[in-house]
Amino acid sequence: MPRSRINGNFIDKTFSIVANILLRIIPTTSGEKEAFTYYRDGMSAQSEGNYAEALQNYYEAMRLEIDPYDRSYILYNIGLIHTSNGEHTKALEYYFRALERNPFLPQAFNNMAVICHYRGELAIRQGDSEIAEAWFDQAAEYWKQAIALTPGNYIEAHNWLKITGRFE
Repeated sequence: MPRSRINGNFIDKTFSIVANILLRIIPTTSGEKEAFTYYRDGMSAQSEGNYAEALQNYYEAMRLEIDPYDRSYILYNIGLIHTSNGEHTKALEYYFRALERNPFLPQAFNNMAVICHYRGELAIRQGDSEIAEAWFDQAAEYWKQAIALTPGNYIEAHNWLKITGRFE
């Protein structure tokens, strides 16, 4: 039975009902509808922490989805799962792939910056300040892109950029 039919969460049920109505009234192909169903089931599994199931659904959605914009969100969510699992190199790869298809995903830039900042902190703990600065500089570039796309968001990142002299 598809996840969308067994989920007990009120918000997920509401989302599923609205999504099903939209799928019926918006002219889309059966492949696009099926891709969306996998994407929706992936989001549901991801929200419950069932990352393996979520990834299976996202990969199936990627196989079916042809729209670059929609694919960007699937790739972004795959990146989120890899980030949650501590697989930062894979996460960065998926965020890059998402941004190739949709360069207006500030959350992808933010998450990439967070990973780079984390790696900078690790380098400091390992006593390598030169590498740390390179990671911090990269984090700054990603945060600047996120902030440019959504001014007023990412206030902590904005403050960090100012404090460290990286905001221009």
